[in-house]
Amino acid sequence: MPQLKIVSLPLCLDRCVNMGNLLKVLACTDFEQGPNFFLDFENAQPTESEREVWDQVNIVLKDARGILEDLQAYQGAGVEIREAIQHPNEESLQDKAWEAVVPLVGMLKKFYEFSQRLEVALHGLLRALTSTPDSPTQHLEREQALAKQFAEILHFTLRFDELKMTNPAIQNDFSYYRRTLNRMRINNIPAEGEYEVNNELANRMSLFYAEAAPMLKTLSDATTKFVSENKNLPIENTTDCLSTMASICKVMLETPEYRNRFASEETAPFCLRVMVGVIILYDYVHPVGAFAKSSKIDMKGCIKVLKDQPANNVEGLLNALRYTTKHLNDETASKQIKTLLQ
Repeated sequence: MPQLKIVSLPLCLDRCVNMGNLLKVLACTDFEQGPNFFLDFENAQPTESEREVWDQVNIVLKDARGILEDLQAYQGAGVEIREAIQHPNEESLQDKAWEAVVPLVGMLKKFYEFSQRLEVALHGLLRALTSTPDSPTQHLEREQALAKQFAEILHFTLRFDELKMTNPAIQNDFSYYRRTLNRMRINNIPAEGEYEVNNELANRMSLFYAEAAPMLKTLSDATTKFVSENKNLPIENTTDCLSTMASICKVMLETPEYRNRFASEETAPFCLRVMVGVIILYDYVHPVGAFAKSSKIDMKGCIKVLKDQPANNVEGLLNALRYTTKHLNDETASKQIKTLLQ
């Protein structure tokens, strides 16, 4: 890429506003780390060429808020389960625990099925944002509404996993459901709730909820699957899309003039989650990961942005980088970055 003319930041910003574009090169940035952009996550609207993919993904995203609300309100059946376990011969307590758990498992089934819908939506977005002959940079500039949807999926994913990690009732309820179902089957007792989750589905759900970050694992696997199934597409198309998204978020967060343009106080935490999400996906898809010196992601800069926030706001995101990435502990990973994450 040819070096752009250096201009002052206020002038650069002024041109972006006057041109009316949502996504513009920050010409005053060092391009050795790759292109950096401002993307208006708050207002991007689909163009006619984006509409078909956008509509398909939007159907899924419409349900995402309700999923988070249900998960946040999930209380579990801990009291009923304890009573049933402590008094195994009290049939009324066994019935009460089963009646409490069955609808909760129905909700867990809904969360799991949503993860599968999310995978399909992600594949649609990746196809649109990585197709040849255009570069990921060109796609992101032209298809801003799809980039925003990609960001919304990542934001949902990290928020879902944050809530799941702090709610042990989910796995406790599901384990009790499976144990009880097996016992009822052995004793030839009809199980009214089995139509909700049969044994095969229960096995798949068990693997899903056993993950510390199940939605993130789903997206990571889906991105890896997308790359392996599209062998005619250079892997760089996908990894460059992810590294560019990380750069967009980092610059928007660390540049006061840009950050001041956020209309909502939710936009900054949104950008933080998106930045961490694309780093993790990049780390899974790229052969040597996000933490190697050859990485196109400025990991030191991204970690600095995270650590500049109030600690209680970002500890979960830092832990996601520490514990849900693939290559952090490789020999090729930068020792300096490992130290920063300690």
